[in-house]
Amino acid sequence: MTVAFRESVETNILQRRDATWQDYVALRDSTDPNLNWRKIAFYQGWLWADMGTEGPGHASFSDLMTMIFGFWAFLYPEPVLQSYGRCLIDLPETHACAPDLVLYKGENIPRWQPGEPRRIELTRHRLPDLVGEIADTSLSLDLDEQKQLYASLGIAEYWVIDVKGTRLFAFGRTDAGLYEPIQVSQVLPGLPIDLVTQALERLTQETNTAAANWLMQQIQMNRSQ
Repeated sequence: MTVAFRESVETNILQRRDATWQDYVALRDSTDPNLNWRKIAFYQGWLWADMGTEGPGHASFSDLMTMIFGFWAFLYPEPVLQSYGRCLIDLPETHACAPDLVLYKGENIPRWQPGEPRRIELTRHRLPDLVGEIADTSLSLDLDEQKQLYASLGIAEYWVIDVKGTRLFAFGRTDAGLYEPIQVSQVLPGLPIDLVTQALERLTQETNTAAANWLMQQIQMNRSQ
């Protein structure tokens, strides 16, 4: 099957609005080196793929968020947390995504077994508790199409990290199935979104490990008060 896309040469983004699930599968499983995607998504005919390489800004912010999850797990060892950032997630025929951040909390965390597809399949695995996107060149998309995709899947919490603006947009899913802005994480109880934003702002002057250490110190001080 041939997959035709509208391509942005500047950003190496391939996008279609009239795709089928079969189009997505053809791209997902393609062995064509020219279709070697880094990120991919499908929902309601919208098929999107990023063919570019990861830039330093994206990598720095992404690794900071993973460190924040790790520090949180260290300070709050119960319940268990598992990170699967950038792992492909499929709900056959309707949804596909590869969030930069994927966090499971509690029980029934997916475990890959030899011989299984190298992805999380929601026909046999449960939904993540939190997903997020590092928006380096994709902020409008992450706050629109991706946001709709994750809300329709039923994921409880969605974060968008704006690299250029050094800020965090955090959303919690309502009973109506829509995302609304939240000020405190629901998945990581007691973690103020503003505190994470302050850690992001420190990346303009510091390394991501220094920013993560600063955030851990703030969390420890908040716990002792």
